[in-house]
Amino acid sequence: VGNAGNITAYWKGYTEYRQAGQVQNVPRMFGFQAAGAAPLVLGHVVESPQTVASAIRIGNPASWSLAMQAVSDSHGCIDMVTDEEILQAYKLVAREEGVFCEPASAASLAGIYKMSRAGLLPKDGSIVCTLTGHGLKDPDTALSVSYRPVTVPATREGVAAQLSI
Repeated sequence: VGNAGNITAYWKGYTEYRQAGQVQNVPRMFGFQAAGAAPLVLGHVVESPQTVASAIRIGNPASWSLAMQAVSDSHGCIDMVTDEEILQAYKLVAREEGVFCEPASAASLAGIYKMSRAGLLPKDGSIVCTLTGHGLKDPDTALSVSYRPVTVPATREGVAAQLSI
């Protein structure tokens, strides 16, 4: 959660869908902020927010009160995750799912992992993490945390040698 517009808009959509009779239940809303930029969690403006997740590096969210209302109404929560947890989730979702998201999007996954490790998630039901930002929004982070490719001569022998075959 950065400026808190997304969590607010998603909640509005879910509640309108329920009011229209399209669904009976709405989800619990969980939002995660970077530990160095977590005004909703801390309850006060963060003057100099710091995080690797540049899209959520916001110290005074525009939709603060609406986001907190969405979380309250849905019986959800707002929590924070460290940059280390964000980068761990960022690399995991790329490696395991082939999804190249930006670090700010990986914060939601990092938060769910954190809650799971703490035993705070229900054993049944579904969890959806919305990853709104593509990894190309922050290519510098991708380059800084990924492995450098091995240069292999463009020959049959060069590839065979690299693969030890």
